[in-house]
Amino acid sequence: MTTPVCTGASRAATATAAGHHAYTPYASFSSYVRARGPVLLRTARSLTANPCDAEDLLQTALAKTYVAWERIEDHRALDGYVRRALLNTRTSQWRKRKVDEFACEELPEQGGVPAPDPAEQQSLHDAMWRAVLKLPDRQRAMVVLRYYEDLSEAQTAEVLGVSVGTVKSAVSRALGKLREDPELTPVR
Repeated sequence: MTTPVCTGASRAATATAAGHHAYTPYASFSSYVRARGPVLLRTARSLTANPCDAEDLLQTALAKTYVAWERIEDHRALDGYVRRALLNTRTSQWRKRKVDEFACEELPEQGGVPAPDPAEQQSLHDAMWRAVLKLPDRQRAMVVLRYYEDLSEAQTAEVLGVSVGTVKSAVSRALGKLREDPELTPVR
């Protein structure tokens, strides 16, 4: 004789006919997880090497079980269903894993350039703005439009109402002045 785990459909029909609120499976699912959680976690730990991965695996399997909760009618089938969900989820994770990890005896050296100091970056930013502010108005406007606003030479010429050649020569002279600025010499 089987004992129904979830009689949600019959309870919902009875409750609706009697004018009561519909039955929700939260209570029976929660009590099942509280009662069987430690055993299921041991099963999940046997499938993974990392305890944190085992907890994630169990959580995923329980989420899948909850979705199918109304369809599972036998208490004896619950553990089997969750174990099958654990195994299927773990198999899917294993199949999807990236194979770009290689075991080696030595750790590779940390490559790349160390991250710049934010204080130095701010200092350089401030020095650059001070140098730009020393430029004549017209050159400053062209440098700002070209390099800070990222406009093309043609767009800069159109905004300022000058020719493209004027923009090229003025920006060239402005960059020359910026290269000569004593505050920016450590940057070179």
